[in-house]
Amino acid sequence: MNMPEPRLHAKHIEMNCNDLPKIGRRSFLTAAAAATITTAATQAQTRDFGKNAPPVRYPDADIVALDKRFAKYKIGNTPIQRIYQGTLWAEGPAWSGAGRYLVWSDIPNDRQLRWLEEDGHVSVFRKPAGYSNGNTFDYEGRELSCEHDNRRVVRYEHTGKVTVLADKWEGKPLNAPNDIVVHPDGGIWFSDPGYGIVGNYEGHKADLLLKEAVYRIDPKSGKMEKVLDEMFKPNGLCFSPDYKKLYIADTGASHYEKAPRNIMIYEVVDATKLAKGREYVSMELGGKAGFADGIRADVDGNIWVGAGWVGAGYDGVHVFSPDGVRIGQILLPEICSNVCFGGTKRNRLFMTGSQSLYAVYVETQGAHIS
Repeated sequence: MNMPEPRLHAKHIEMNCNDLPKIGRRSFLTAAAAATITTAATQAQTRDFGKNAPPVRYPDADIVALDKRFAKYKIGNTPIQRIYQGTLWAEGPAWSGAGRYLVWSDIPNDRQLRWLEEDGHVSVFRKPAGYSNGNTFDYEGRELSCEHDNRRVVRYEHTGKVTVLADKWEGKPLNAPNDIVVHPDGGIWFSDPGYGIVGNYEGHKADLLLKEAVYRIDPKSGKMEKVLDEMFKPNGLCFSPDYKKLYIADTGASHYEKAPRNIMIYEVVDATKLAKGREYVSMELGGKAGFADGIRADVDGNIWVGAGWVGAGYDGVHVFSPDGVRIGQILLPEICSNVCFGGTKRNRLFMTGSQSLYAVYVETQGAHIS
Protein backbone atom coordinates (compact mmCIF):
# COMPACT_ATOMS: atom_id res chain seq x y z
CA MET A 1 0.00 0.00 0.00
CA ASN A 2 1.49 3.32 -1.06
CA MET A 3 0.18 6.53 0.52
CA PRO A 4 1.50 9.60 2.35
CA GLU A 5 1.82 9.38 6.12
CA PRO A 6 -0.32 11.94 7.99
CA ARG A 7 0.67 13.07 11.47
CA LEU A 8 -1.09 12.39 14.71
CA HIS A 9 -1.89 15.55 16.64
CA ALA A 10 -1.99 14.81 20.35
CA LYS A 11 -5.03 16.08 22.20
CA HIS A 12 -5.37 16.40 25.95
CA ILE A 13 -8.40 14.44 27.14
CA GLU A 14 -10.03 14.87 30.53
CA MET A 15 -12.66 12.35 31.56
CA ASN A 16 -14.57 11.86 34.78
CA CYS A 17 -15.64 8.29 35.57
CA ASN A 18 -19.07 9.68 36.56
CA ASP A 19 -19.63 10.39 32.88
CA LEU A 20 -19.51 6.69 31.99
CA PRO A 21 -23.29 6.11 31.96
CA LYS A 22 -23.73 9.03 29.58
CA ILE A 23 -21.14 8.17 26.98
CA GLY A 24 -21.04 4.37 27.24
CA ARG A 25 -18.17 2.02 28.01
CA ARG A 26 -16.80 1.76 24.48
CA SER A 27 -16.73 5.54 23.97
CA PHE A 28 -15.01 5.98 27.31
CA LEU A 29 -12.37 3.38 26.47
CA THR A 30 -11.70 5.03 23.12
CA ALA A 31 -11.16 8.39 24.78
CA ALA A 32 -9.01 6.88 27.51
CA ALA A 33 -6.94 5.06 24.89
CA ALA A 34 -6.25 8.30 23.06
CA ALA A 35 -5.04 9.91 26.27
CA THR A 36 -2.84 6.93 27.14
CA ILE A 37 -1.08 6.65 23.80
CA THR A 38 -0.34 10.38 23.72
CA THR A 39 1.99 9.91 26.68
CA ALA A 40 3.76 6.95 25.05
CA ALA A 41 4.05 8.32 21.51
CA THR A 42 7.26 10.25 22.09
CA GLN A 43 9.13 7.25 23.50
CA ALA A 44 8.22 4.98 20.58
CA GLN A 45 9.50 7.53 18.07
CA THR A 46 12.77 8.36 19.85
CA ARG A 47 13.62 4.89 21.14
CA ASP A 48 16.96 3.46 20.12
CA PHE A 49 16.57 -0.05 18.67
CA GLY A 50 20.21 -0.34 17.61
CA LYS A 51 22.61 -3.13 18.61
CA ASN A 52 24.41 -0.91 21.10
CA ALA A 53 21.25 0.65 22.53
CA PRO A 54 20.96 0.79 26.30
CA PRO A 55 18.67 -1.83 27.87
CA VAL A 56 14.97 -1.10 28.17
CA ARG A 57 13.67 -0.45 31.66
CA TYR A 58 10.88 -2.90 32.46
CA PRO A 59 7.99 -2.89 31.96
CA ASP A 60 8.36 -1.78 28.35
CA ALA A 61 6.42 1.48 28.11
CA ASP A 62 5.59 0.88 24.44
CA ILE A 63 3.43 -2.13 25.33
CA VAL A 64 0.28 -0.30 26.36
CA ALA A 65 -2.72 -1.74 28.21
CA LEU A 66 -5.88 0.19 27.36
CA ASP A 67 -8.19 -2.22 29.16
CA LYS A 68 -7.62 -4.50 32.15
CA ARG A 69 -8.25 -7.51 29.89
CA PHE A 70 -4.92 -6.87 28.17
CA ALA A 71 -2.93 -7.05 31.41
CA LYS A 72 -2.65 -10.85 31.38
CA TYR A 73 -1.11 -10.81 27.90
CA LYS A 74 1.54 -8.22 28.73
CA ILE A 75 4.77 -9.69 30.11
CA GLY A 76 6.40 -7.26 32.51
CA ASN A 77 10.00 -8.30 31.93
CA THR A 78 10.31 -8.54 28.16
CA PRO A 79 11.11 -5.85 25.57
CA ILE A 80 10.08 -5.11 22.01
CA GLN A 81 13.10 -6.04 19.88
CA ARG A 82 14.09 -5.03 16.37
CA ILE A 83 15.59 -8.24 15.00
CA TYR A 84 16.23 -7.05 11.43
CA GLN A 85 16.48 -3.78 9.54
CA GLY A 86 17.01 -3.26 5.82
CA THR A 87 13.75 -3.83 3.93
CA LEU A 88 11.85 -1.23 1.91
CA TRP A 89 8.33 -2.50 2.58
CA ALA A 90 8.17 -5.64 4.72
CA GLU A 91 5.07 -7.84 4.54
CA GLY A 92 3.69 -11.34 4.91
CA PRO A 93 5.40 -12.89 7.97
CA ALA A 94 4.75 -16.63 8.28
CA TRP A 95 6.11 -19.11 10.82
CA SER A 96 7.35 -22.58 9.91
CA GLY A 97 6.92 -24.74 13.00
CA ALA A 98 8.91 -27.63 11.55
CA GLY A 99 11.73 -25.47 10.23
CA ARG A 100 11.76 -23.12 13.25
CA TYR A 101 12.08 -20.10 10.99
CA LEU A 102 10.13 -17.04 9.95
CA VAL A 103 9.77 -16.11 6.30
CA TRP A 104 8.61 -12.68 5.16
CA SER A 105 8.49 -10.55 2.03
CA ASP A 106 10.43 -7.43 1.08
CA ILE A 107 8.15 -6.53 -1.80
CA PRO A 108 9.97 -3.68 -3.61
CA ASN A 109 13.25 -5.64 -3.53
CA ASP A 110 11.46 -8.71 -4.96
CA ARG A 111 12.74 -11.08 -2.32
CA GLN A 112 11.74 -13.22 0.64
CA LEU A 113 13.86 -13.23 3.77
CA ARG A 114 14.25 -15.92 6.43
CA TRP A 115 15.01 -15.50 10.15
CA LEU A 116 16.28 -18.58 12.01
CA GLU A 117 15.15 -19.09 15.60
CA GLU A 118 18.35 -20.99 16.42
CA ASP A 119 20.71 -18.03 16.18
CA GLY A 120 18.75 -15.10 14.72
CA HIS A 121 20.52 -15.41 11.37
CA VAL A 122 18.79 -13.63 8.46
CA SER A 123 19.36 -14.52 4.82
CA VAL A 124 17.71 -14.08 1.45
CA PHE A 125 15.35 -17.05 1.10
CA ARG A 126 14.07 -16.38 -2.43
CA LYS A 127 14.98 -13.86 -5.10
CA PRO A 128 13.20 -13.26 -7.38
CA ALA A 129 10.01 -13.96 -5.50
CA GLY A 130 7.37 -12.61 -7.88
CA TYR A 131 7.15 -9.48 -5.68
CA SER A 132 5.38 -11.68 -3.14
CA ASN A 133 3.22 -10.15 -0.44
CA GLY A 134 1.35 -12.53 1.92
CA ASN A 135 2.78 -15.91 2.89
CA THR A 136 1.61 -18.81 5.02
CA PHE A 137 2.14 -22.56 5.44
CA ASP A 138 -0.37 -25.31 4.83
CA TYR A 139 -0.96 -28.36 7.04
CA GLU A 140 1.71 -30.29 5.15
CA GLY A 141 4.33 -27.64 5.89
CA ARG A 142 4.45 -26.22 2.36
CA GLU A 143 4.80 -22.48 1.88
CA LEU A 144 2.02 -20.62 0.07
CA SER A 145 2.68 -17.17 -1.38
CA CYS A 146 0.69 -14.38 -3.02
CA GLU A 147 2.71 -12.97 -5.91
CA HIS A 148 1.99 -9.40 -6.96
CA ASP A 149 4.00 -9.37 -10.16
CA ASN A 150 2.84 -12.71 -11.54
CA ARG A 151 -0.68 -12.03 -10.26
CA ARG A 152 -1.02 -15.50 -8.81
CA VAL A 153 -1.05 -17.75 -5.73
CA VAL A 154 1.66 -20.42 -5.62
CA ARG A 155 2.71 -23.35 -3.47
CA TYR A 156 6.33 -24.35 -2.96
CA GLU A 157 6.52 -28.14 -2.95
CA HIS A 158 8.98 -30.13 -0.83
CA THR A 159 10.78 -31.02 -4.07
CA GLY A 160 11.37 -27.36 -4.86
CA LYS A 161 8.77 -27.30 -7.60
CA VAL A 162 6.43 -24.30 -7.77
CA THR A 163 2.74 -25.14 -8.24
CA VAL A 164 0.41 -22.40 -9.47
CA LEU A 165 -2.83 -22.63 -7.48
CA ALA A 166 -4.67 -19.60 -8.90
CA ASP A 167 -3.93 -16.97 -11.53
CA LYS A 168 -7.23 -16.25 -13.28
CA TRP A 169 -10.91 -15.77 -12.56
CA GLU A 170 -13.40 -16.28 -15.36
CA GLY A 171 -10.63 -16.03 -17.91
CA LYS A 172 -9.18 -12.75 -16.62
CA PRO A 173 -5.89 -12.41 -14.70
CA LEU A 174 -6.17 -11.80 -10.98
CA ASN A 175 -5.39 -8.28 -9.79
CA ALA A 176 -2.52 -8.95 -7.37
CA PRO A 177 -3.19 -11.48 -4.58
CA ASN A 178 -2.36 -10.04 -1.17
CA ASP A 179 -3.05 -12.13 1.95
CA ILE A 180 -3.65 -15.83 2.42
CA VAL A 181 -4.92 -18.22 5.11
CA VAL A 182 -5.57 -21.96 5.30
CA HIS A 183 -8.62 -23.74 6.74
CA PRO A 184 -8.22 -27.13 8.49
CA ASP A 185 -10.15 -28.76 5.63
CA GLY A 186 -7.27 -27.74 3.35
CA GLY A 187 -9.16 -24.90 1.68
CA ILE A 188 -7.02 -21.89 0.79
CA TRP A 189 -8.54 -18.42 1.13
CA PHE A 190 -6.90 -15.31 -0.31
CA SER A 191 -7.63 -11.63 -0.91
CA ASP A 192 -7.08 -9.82 -4.20
CA PRO A 193 -7.17 -6.02 -3.68
CA GLY A 194 -4.74 -5.24 -6.49
CA TYR A 195 -2.08 -3.13 -4.77
CA GLY A 196 0.72 -4.82 -6.67
CA ILE A 197 -0.37 -3.40 -10.03
CA VAL A 198 -1.35 0.17 -9.11
CA GLY A 199 2.27 1.19 -9.74
CA ASN A 200 5.73 -0.16 -10.50
CA TYR A 201 7.09 -0.12 -6.94
CA GLU A 202 5.54 -3.39 -5.74
CA GLY A 203 5.31 -5.11 -9.12
CA HIS A 204 4.47 -3.72 -12.54
CA LYS A 205 1.71 -1.27 -13.29
CA ALA A 206 -1.34 -2.73 -15.01
CA ASP A 207 -5.10 -2.36 -15.17
CA LEU A 208 -7.40 -4.01 -12.65
CA LEU A 209 -9.67 -6.22 -14.71
CA LEU A 210 -11.61 -7.70 -11.80
CA LYS A 211 -13.59 -6.35 -8.88
CA GLU A 212 -11.52 -6.61 -5.69
CA ALA A 213 -12.53 -9.84 -3.96
CA VAL A 214 -11.80 -12.79 -1.67
CA TYR A 215 -11.52 -16.28 -3.14
CA ARG A 216 -11.37 -19.87 -1.90
CA ILE A 217 -9.45 -22.72 -3.53
CA ASP A 218 -10.98 -26.14 -2.92
CA PRO A 219 -8.40 -28.63 -1.56
CA LYS A 220 -9.71 -31.62 -3.51
CA SER A 221 -10.73 -30.26 -6.89
CA GLY A 222 -8.43 -27.23 -6.99
CA LYS A 223 -11.42 -25.23 -8.21
CA MET A 224 -11.51 -21.56 -7.24
CA GLU A 225 -14.68 -19.82 -6.05
CA LYS A 226 -15.34 -16.18 -5.29
CA VAL A 227 -16.65 -15.86 -1.73
CA LEU A 228 -16.84 -12.07 -1.38
CA ASP A 229 -16.68 -8.95 -3.52
CA GLU A 230 -18.73 -6.42 -1.52
CA MET A 231 -15.75 -4.73 0.16
CA PHE A 232 -13.70 -1.94 -1.42
CA LYS A 233 -10.27 -3.53 -1.03
CA PRO A 234 -10.29 -6.68 1.13
CA ASN A 235 -6.81 -7.06 2.54
CA GLY A 236 -5.75 -8.93 5.70
CA LEU A 237 -7.53 -12.22 6.48
CA CYS A 238 -7.83 -14.17 9.70
CA PHE A 239 -10.02 -17.02 10.94
CA SER A 240 -11.34 -17.14 14.49
CA PRO A 241 -9.78 -19.89 16.64
CA ASP A 242 -12.71 -22.23 15.91
CA TYR A 243 -12.73 -21.34 12.19
CA LYS A 244 -16.40 -20.38 12.37
CA LYS A 245 -15.71 -16.72 11.55
CA LEU A 246 -13.49 -14.87 9.09
CA TYR A 247 -12.12 -11.39 9.78
CA ILE A 248 -11.27 -9.19 6.79
CA ALA A 249 -9.50 -5.82 6.88
CA ASP A 250 -10.69 -3.24 4.34
CA THR A 251 -8.01 -0.80 3.14
CA GLY A 252 -10.08 0.61 0.30
CA ALA A 253 -9.82 4.17 1.66
CA SER A 254 -6.38 4.25 0.04
CA HIS A 255 -8.13 4.61 -3.33
CA TYR A 256 -11.88 5.04 -2.69
CA GLU A 257 -13.17 8.13 -0.91
CA LYS A 258 -16.24 6.42 0.55
CA ALA A 259 -14.45 3.33 1.81
CA PRO A 260 -14.44 2.65 5.56
CA ARG A 261 -11.30 2.08 7.60
CA ASN A 262 -12.39 -1.02 9.43
CA ILE A 263 -12.32 -4.77 9.90
CA MET A 264 -15.37 -6.82 8.96
CA ILE A 265 -16.42 -10.16 10.44
CA TYR A 266 -18.33 -12.90 8.59
CA GLU A 267 -19.77 -16.25 9.55
CA VAL A 268 -18.14 -19.17 7.74
CA VAL A 269 -20.86 -21.46 6.36
CA ASP A 270 -20.03 -25.11 5.59
CA ALA A 271 -16.33 -24.12 5.54
CA THR A 272 -16.85 -22.78 2.01
CA LYS A 273 -19.02 -19.65 2.07
CA LEU A 274 -19.46 -16.39 4.00
CA ALA A 275 -22.65 -14.90 5.47
CA LYS A 276 -23.96 -12.21 7.83
CA GLY A 277 -21.15 -9.72 7.44
CA ARG A 278 -20.91 -6.86 9.92
CA GLU A 279 -18.35 -4.36 11.13
CA TYR A 280 -16.12 -5.85 13.82
CA VAL A 281 -14.11 -2.70 14.61
CA SER A 282 -13.42 0.76 13.25
CA MET A 283 -9.77 1.79 13.18
CA GLU A 284 -10.62 5.28 14.47
CA LEU A 285 -8.74 6.31 17.60
CA GLY A 286 -8.61 9.76 19.12
CA GLY A 287 -10.22 11.36 16.08
CA LYS A 288 -7.78 9.75 13.62
CA ALA A 289 -8.33 6.59 11.59
CA GLY A 290 -5.48 4.66 10.07
CA PHE A 291 -5.50 1.32 8.29
CA ALA A 292 -5.72 -2.24 9.53
CA ASP A 293 -3.53 -4.43 7.34
CA GLY A 294 -2.43 -7.92 8.39
CA ILE A 295 -4.36 -9.60 11.23
CA ARG A 296 -3.96 -12.69 13.42
CA ALA A 297 -5.99 -14.36 16.21
CA ASP A 298 -4.70 -15.69 19.50
CA VAL A 299 -6.13 -18.73 21.30
CA ASP A 300 -8.53 -16.54 23.30
CA GLY A 301 -10.03 -15.01 20.18
CA ASN A 302 -8.36 -11.61 20.44
CA ILE A 303 -7.39 -10.09 17.10
CA TRP A 304 -3.89 -8.62 16.76
CA VAL A 305 -3.79 -6.01 14.00
CA GLY A 306 -0.89 -4.48 12.09
CA ALA A 307 -1.85 -0.82 11.88
CA GLY A 308 -0.50 2.49 10.66
CA TRP A 309 -0.56 5.52 8.38
CA VAL A 310 -1.38 7.93 11.23
CA GLY A 311 1.89 8.49 13.08
CA ALA A 312 3.42 8.31 16.53
CA GLY A 313 1.14 6.87 19.17
CA TYR A 314 -0.96 4.99 16.62
CA ASP A 315 1.37 3.04 14.35
CA GLY A 316 2.17 -0.48 15.54
CA VAL A 317 -0.13 -3.27 16.68
CA HIS A 318 -3.69 -2.76 17.95
CA VAL A 319 -5.23 -5.61 19.94
CA PHE A 320 -9.01 -6.09 19.99
CA SER A 321 -11.06 -8.35 22.24
CA PRO A 322 -13.55 -10.80 20.69
CA ASP A 323 -16.32 -8.26 21.34
CA GLY A 324 -14.48 -5.58 19.40
CA VAL A 325 -12.96 -3.44 22.16
CA ARG A 326 -9.43 -2.11 21.66
CA ILE A 327 -7.66 -3.45 24.74
CA GLY A 328 -3.98 -2.87 24.01
CA GLN A 329 -1.30 -1.52 21.72
CA ILE A 330 2.31 -2.24 20.86
CA LEU A 331 3.76 1.05 19.66
CA LEU A 332 6.43 1.01 16.96
CA PRO A 333 8.44 3.82 15.33
CA GLU A 334 7.21 2.59 11.94
CA ILE A 335 3.99 1.58 10.25
CA CYS A 336 3.22 -2.06 11.01
CA SER A 337 2.02 -3.88 7.92
CA ASN A 338 1.50 -7.36 9.32
CA VAL A 339 1.86 -9.71 12.29
CA CYS A 340 2.40 -13.39 12.96
CA PHE A 341 2.68 -15.60 16.04
CA GLY A 342 5.68 -17.90 16.07
CA GLY A 343 8.53 -19.34 18.04
CA THR A 344 8.66 -22.81 19.58
CA LYS A 345 5.72 -22.03 21.88
CA ARG A 346 3.90 -19.76 19.37
CA ASN A 347 4.05 -17.07 22.05
CA ARG A 348 6.26 -14.61 20.20
CA LEU A 349 4.62 -11.94 18.08
CA PHE A 350 6.55 -11.02 14.93
CA MET A 351 5.74 -7.63 13.41
CA THR A 352 6.77 -6.40 9.97
CA GLY A 353 7.44 -2.69 10.15
CA SER A 354 8.08 -0.73 7.00
CA GLN A 355 11.85 -1.23 7.00
CA SER A 356 12.27 -3.60 9.93
CA LEU A 357 11.21 -6.82 11.60
CA TYR A 358 10.22 -6.60 15.28
CA ALA A 359 9.37 -9.25 17.85
CA VAL A 360 7.98 -9.38 21.38
CA TYR A 361 6.99 -12.22 23.71
CA VAL A 362 3.36 -12.20 24.89
CA GLU A 363 1.45 -14.32 27.39
CA THR A 364 -0.79 -15.97 24.81
CA GLN A 365 -0.33 -18.14 21.75
CA GLY A 366 -1.29 -17.92 18.10
CA ALA A 367 -4.52 -19.73 17.31
CA HIS A 368 -3.31 -21.14 14.01
CA ILE A 369 -0.32 -23.01 12.61
CA SER A 370 1.24 -20.02 10.85
